[in-house]
Amino acid sequence: MKNLNEAEALFYQSLRIRLVEERLIDLYPADKIQSPVHLSIGQEAVATGVCATLRPMDLLFSTYRSHAFYLAKGGDLKKMMAELYGKQAGGCGGKAGSMHLAAPEVGFMGSSAVVASSIPHAVGAALASRRLRKNQVIVTVFGDGATEEGVFHESLNFAAKHPVPVLFICENNGLAVHSYQRARQAYDVVELAKVYGLPTTSIAEGYDDLLVSQKMKTIVAQVRETSQPQFVEIKTFRYKEHVGPGEDWDAGYRHRADMARWQAHDPLIQRTDWVARFRASIMAEIDEAVAFAEAAPWPGEEALLTDVI
Repeated sequence: MKNLNEAEALFYQSLRIRLVEERLIDLYPADKIQSPVHLSIGQEAVATGVCATLRPMDLLFSTYRSHAFYLAKGGDLKKMMAELYGKQAGGCGGKAGSMHLAAPEVGFMGSSAVVASSIPHAVGAALASRRLRKNQVIVTVFGDGATEEGVFHESLNFAAKHPVPVLFICENNGLAVHSYQRARQAYDVVELAKVYGLPTTSIAEGYDDLLVSQKMKTIVAQVRETSQPQFVEIKTFRYKEHVGPGEDWDAGYRHRADMARWQAHDPLIQRTDWVARFRASIMAEIDEAVAFAEAAPWPGEEALLTDVI
């Protein structure tokens, strides 16, 4: 929508992401979506706040929980919906599904189901950008669980030793599937990044897209100006199960009271006036994207072996 101030524009984008994923929840039981889905409901403000500070030429590498970052970075909703349907009109021809979305035309360089695997890709892209003098900021987003992988440490070490314009963003919801961070890690994520000499920031209010955006503006500008890496932890909370459209409270590993405390600050829940103001236009766009995916053709046999290396 046009003529929105910064706070309204960020809210609109966050609400758009949530309503898209709520539609995916409605569609999922019909088995029309041809891949598992990892939803970002509750975490939208991280993607919206980060991507609002980036230029189209800046590159972002994401995890398999990527719908929010795909949309916030400017990925086409119709192509995303068709991709989830497994249709030829999808951004990756129906072969990527939810966990491997990509939209390089807007700088969304892809996502991976392999934990931490996109982190070294971002460092490599940042090295190339520095050598080619492109003045880009390269962003890699990952969960707290990815910090336990060896390649995370290798990537931080390389980025610090051979300074490159990469921004490491830990989207920290405190969980790796069903396992709490405190049960897995003998270290603090931010303090660990400091060991490699990286400037670090921790943002506790990951529900506040405007605050995230304001803090990220300064950080992104510093990375762009200095071509030096930085590390940012943004605390967040996922409302749905690790994978799939459902609830998982019966699993007993977390408590509704924790979610209620987060939701008490969630603008997408608390600002009912803005939700009412923007909902109709967003839902119309989603309806159009679903109709596009429904009508799109399936890939033919001729596409079976394309894009295979």
